[in-house]
Parts: sequence; C-alpha cells; structure tokens
Amino acid sequence: MSCLGVHFALTEDEVKRLCAMEDEQERLTYIVEDLEERYLTKPATYAAQSDKAWDAMHRTLSDGYLTWNGGQYPLNHVILAGKLLYTADDYIMSLKDPTQVKDIAAALDGMTENGFRERYNRIPPSNYDAELGDDDFAYTWSWFQHVRELYRCAAAEGRHVLFTADQ
Repeated sequence: MSCLGVHFALTEDEVKRLCAMEDEQERLTYIVEDLEERYLTKPATYAAQSDKAWDAMHRTLSDGYLTWNGGQYPLNHVILAGKLLYTADDYIMSLKDPTQVKDIAAALDGMTENGFRERYNRIPPSNYDAELGDDDFAYTWSWFQHVRELYRCAAAEGRHVLFTADQ
C-alpha cells in the first residue's frame, strides 16, 4: 500500500459509532467507505492529508523514532500515540479525545519552522527510510501546516481527531 496519512476531525457521534464497532474490519470499512468519502470529497475543513510526511512528522514531534509512545505528550500524540482502534499491520487508526486535541493544538501553535527544523534534525538517519535533508524537511513542513490547522479547528469545535494511514 501507499502509507498515506490522513487526520479526521470527528464529531462525538462519529466516534461513538466507530468505537461501538467490535470488528476492526468493520471500522476500516467505515473509514474507507464512509468517512473518507464524506470528508475527502468536499472542502477539507475536517480532514488533513499528510501524504507520506506523517512518518517524518511523527519522528520530529516525538523522539526521532517511529514508535507508538516515544517522546513527550502532547506532541507525541499528533500522529501515532492515542487510543489505538486497529491492531492489524495493514492500517493505523489512532484516536485523540477533545482534551488531548486541545493540548495538541496549543503545543502546535507554538511550533516555529526553526523549532520544527531543530527537532527534525534529531531524527537518526540510520533509522529513517528516506533521505534527511532540505527537500524532505520542506515536504514535511508543508504537510505539517495542514495538520496543525486541522488540530486548531478541531480544538475550537471540541472534536476528536483520528489519524489513519494505510500500510
């Protein structure tokens, strides 16, 4: 698969529906056939795509590694950390509640490009599949802007945020 990441700002009712599903494949179908259809086919107020930049973004905002809980809250929750809703290795679903979303949004608002770059430069090259450098940083920073804006919007409206990526 393509490893493309997407953040969704979900309503309480959507999260209740998603969490009520006991079968993980049912959750995946709901995301692909319902949420993606609704959120990605209209103006993306409540969805932020991050292409493959989510990997470097997570490493930058956590501890430099692609792990579920490395780094410090709330920045490590931007991508991977949170409530895991899917355990198979073909997809990622990580949910953040409205309190976490507000904490994340506040932390992201204070993130400057220079600060982001300093953190990006801490990614261990031997543990990263792409080539670290100016092009990769610019690519990651560009996609980060969409994710940050989504968290701002979700925090202001008391929404949950679900990060997804196909593997």
